[in-house]
Amino acid sequence: MESEAFSELVTSLMQRVFALVQACPPGRVTTYGWLAKAIGYPKGSRMVGWIMHEASGGVPAQRVINSKGELSGSWAFGERGKMRRLLEDEGVVFSANDRVDVKRYGWDPLRDLSEDERERIFAEAAALPVTVSRRLLLLLRTDAASPLRDQA
Repeated sequence: MESEAFSELVTSLMQRVFALVQACPPGRVTTYGWLAKAIGYPKGSRMVGWIMHEASGGVPAQRVINSKGELSGSWAFGERGKMRRLLEDEGVVFSANDRVDVKRYGWDPLRDLSEDERERIFAEAAALPVTVSRRLLLLLRTDAASPLRDQA
């Protein structure tokens, strides 16, 4: 895929992921895997993680956790415990083993949004300002776990 077209694809994926995360209600969490499936890449959990690493203000990144209920992206918040505090401030309760009950707090865009709602969110996502880093492009082009590797 031509470099400009690949960059446009990645931009669109970032916008869609960020729009879905913004749609996740306070007090709920979603997973990398659910987001990946919702944007059409069922094996793209790691890709969504890389995209979330690029998130900036306005994207409630604390609401994205792994499928086990762990805060696997918490290191990206700049200080120990910040991601957990943000979730607790929204009413999310943690278990004794520091996990979120995904069955109780989980928000799956494919289950919890209608197709029309998802399409509206994706249509509006095109207006979200995002910056695709060289790091992200390199990961998506070269990493064995990237679902876009064959398209790059």
